[in-house]
Amino acid sequence: MNALWVTLPVVLVAALVLRRLRPTWYWMTFGVTFAAIRVLARYRSVMDACGLTVPPARWQLSLARIANRPLPEACSPRILRLRPTSTGLVLRVKMRPGQDAFDFTASSDRLRHSFTLQNVIARELRSGVVELRMTGYDVLKTVRMPAASLAEVLRVPVAMREDGEVHYRDYRQVPHALNVGATKSGKSVYQRTLVAGLAPQNVALIGIDCKNGVELAPMAQRFTALADNPADAAELLAALVQYMGGVYQVIRAEQRISVALPDEEITADIWDLPAHLRPVPVVVFVDEVAELALAANKAEEIRRDRIVTDLVRLAQLGRAAGIHLEICGQRFGSELGKGITMLRAQLTGRTAHRVNDETSANMAFGDISADAVLAAVQIDRERPGTAVAGDSSGGWSRIRAPHTTLRKAVDICNAHAYRTPEIPELDAFRPELPARVLVGKVQPKTAASSV
Repeated sequence: MNALWVTLPVVLVAALVLRRLRPTWYWMTFGVTFAAIRVLARYRSVMDACGLTVPPARWQLSLARIANRPLPEACSPRILRLRPTSTGLVLRVKMRPGQDAFDFTASSDRLRHSFTLQNVIARELRSGVVELRMTGYDVLKTVRMPAASLAEVLRVPVAMREDGEVHYRDYRQVPHALNVGATKSGKSVYQRTLVAGLAPQNVALIGIDCKNGVELAPMAQRFTALADNPADAAELLAALVQYMGGVYQVIRAEQRISVALPDEEITADIWDLPAHLRPVPVVVFVDEVAELALAANKAEEIRRDRIVTDLVRLAQLGRAAGIHLEICGQRFGSELGKGITMLRAQLTGRTAHRVNDETSANMAFGDISADAVLAAVQIDRERPGTAVAGDSSGGWSRIRAPHTTLRKAVDICNAHAYRTPEIPELDAFRPELPARVLVGKVQPKTAASSV
């Protein structure tokens, strides 16, 4: 008995320390058990309080009246499976007749409070089955990407979602995307994480950074082409459109559609081309797109129209040619001029970091989801890197990217500089790399310095 009274305080202190310093370890050792018991014990009363029950069937009521027995209680959704994860619980339930998946989505906040969990997200798996993903702690407070989140070609693990899952930027599924956010919101870190994730892959990276290249120039060893001012950006985009036309000629030459040609050999994009003919995929990063759209005189207006026209062409036609756009900016609305809204309509992926006003959030999600607009406006200033990610289907989720330092991104790009492909049409925009300075080495004296 004395040993028990000594052990209990030690276990309690250890649990409190883990909960504060290592929430994942606390959840896997103590939290998951307590949460599972709490969910199962409160399940029927919570479903009833949240309005997620249905009246008993008529035959049950009739049978109770005939047998002179108490009327049966309301029926709760049937639990199919309760599965623990490293960040929470996954509860799969079978809906009762008359229920809808929207009922569970609308009650997610009440379920969160009732089960005393961090977050609850409901999604329909198939007809009649809903999955409730419940997180036991704030996974976005300190982002730790799982070691098992391996990258694939043009698919980069870039952030953690609030439901504990890894958020991927998949260029094969979502070719073009828009990333908006105010200053110090984490937008540049998100872009840096993408570059670092793509650097080890056989992908051509092209950068347009009109802030004199301060964001992308440090990683220039991994970039096939780089422009740091609007004039060079206009020429680079024109050359990229020309390169895209050449890729389409290769695809047309390989189609050779005939009656004898098998269906699997017919191609309309680069991915079905033979490996020796397949062009390398291209990802174009545009930082501060507003700098490309501003014009102070007639000559700049002509250049601006060329830039926007080429961007629209790349967004409309680039997917089949393996060209993908990642456009970043603080604002992206019609005030930037003609053609901007047409370009925005082609950007399927949307990511909004903290914004300064609701109008900026509407630019990203106004045509997708009103709830996503509200979530983007409510992002905490004290949590840089937190964002709302969505697409044209209307689905969205809160995410937070890990803090990738510039030094880490530069080291990754330098380590994989040998993967940088050469594209002849873009040779004129190959970034000029500065001479490497070896720290700690004595530089040899020149003839002039020895005098």
